[in-house]
This record gives sequence, C-alpha cells and structure tokens, in this order.
Amino acid sequence: MSTDLVTEATKETFRDLVAEGQVLVDVWGPDCQPCLRMMPHVEKLAEESGGTLRVVKVEAPKARRLCMELKVMGLPAFLLFRDGEEVARINGPQVTEEGLSAWLNEKTEAQAAPQSEDAEAKAAPPSDNKESA
Repeated sequence: MSTDLVTEATKETFRDLVAEGQVLVDVWGPDCQPCLRMMPHVEKLAEESGGTLRVVKVEAPKARRLCMELKVMGLPAFLLFRDGEEVARINGPQVTEEGLSAWLNEKTEAQAAPQSEDAEAKAAPPSDNKESA
C-alpha cells in the first residue's frame, strides 16, 4: 500500500519517511486483530488531515530490527514523529478508534501551540531599551 499520505516502510526507508513533517507511524502485525481493526481508521485519519499528517505503516514481523530500535513492545503501536524525532506514542490492544483520534488531536495541538508561540516571539521586534540610557 502506498499513497501520498499512507506508505509502507522498511528498515531501509523508515528514517527518510519520518524525516520531515508530522508522521503517524502505525506498527502492526497481520495476526493482530486490534491492528487490523484499526487500519481503516488510521487511513481515514490521514485522509481527513488535509495533508498535514502522513501515515507510515510498519509490518512488525517483516521489520523486527526496526521494531527493536523503536522499542516497540506491544501491538498495535502508534508513534508520532515530527521532523524525524519521536514526540509521543500510544500502544496496546486497548487502543480504540476514539482513543487514537483523541490522543492524536491532543498531541498535534500540543505540538502546534509551542511553535505558534515561538513564531510570535520571532515575529516581534526586539525590545530596544536605548531610550532609558
């Protein structure tokens, strides 16, 4: 499976795929029923994001070394990357569609807030206290 917003990753392609922007990594397994149940919802999240979120799917049995590097201990696992760095994760069979959506909204809003404050600070002219001298 590979679209503009949903891409299968291998150990070799993973770092390039998460290097830029906001990426939800879906670590799944073909024998994991919660993983299979979540798949349509994960793809829908990517479609509904309007291009602000890409999904990278990692099939755990085919990428065991990568899963070890990522310290994935249970499936399904969802890792949120921003510009190549993991910023949050949620995992386990208890993850529901609603839970994933709420978690993702919380994490993406939390990440957007500090950036907008930084942008405002950078846009503000530097204070010049020469008048008081």
